Amino acid sequence: MPVALITGGSAGLGLALATALAERDWDLIIDARGGAELQAAAAALGPRTVALTGDVADPAHRRELADTATGFGSLDLLVNNASALGPSPLPALAGYPLADLEIVHRVNVLAPLGMIQLTLPLVVAAHGTIVNLSSDAAVEPYPGWGGYGSTKAALDQLTAVLAAELGPVHPDLRVYAFDPGDLRTAMHQRAFPGEDISDRPEPSTVVPALLRLIDDRPPNGRYRGADLLLGLLGSGPTT
Repeated sequence: MPVALITGGSAGLGLALATALAERDWDLIIDARGGAELQAAAAALGPRTVALTGDVADPAHRRELADTATGFGSLDLLVNNASALGPSPLPALAGYPLADLEIVHRVNVLAPLGMIQLTLPLVVAAHGTIVNLSSDAAVEPYPGWGGYGSTKAALDQLTAVLAAELGPVHPDLRVYAFDPGDLRTAMHQRAFPGEDISDRPEPSTVVPALLRLIDDRPPNGRYRGADLLLGLLGSGPTT
């Protein structure tokens, strides 16, 4: 059976994707910082789910995740979904605490690259897929979103360069940045404290777009969930 490792898999889009893959009989490895929430998610996903509590910014935890994937013998899908928002309310860049920004970059940029470095032999052996979760804040200059957006812009570039480096050597490997659009998640609510975000769609609504990316395996690149849902896969990746 195929194996997926999804970071930040206890809630939001990570859990929604894990649920869809569990329904397809995938073996799953998920993680999150909150142990109780993670164990509840794992119980709901079923006995073929391994749940590891920890922070992806911790190299020892990343090694634990990679070692668990090694135990399965292959890794068909790595989804770097775990993300840090930063301070809430969102600070303007001119006054952004640099220590906090460093943490956001550690979680959103360095941790995904660390996971890719550790698991790449497994993904290559499986002719698998790497998906890095991006954001429209990576390409749009939204006030207040400079810290988070800068990390996702860096992740987009990291994804593009990895694809350029690995694609010629491993043509069956797929490396994607995926922009799901605004979703009704706990992290998005933190970005808008005290505001009603019920107009944002649930994470499950974008899962069909992710599944299409995984199933159809278009050329490496950056893809938006809205485009995939509209059937625009044939138009190629976005910039």
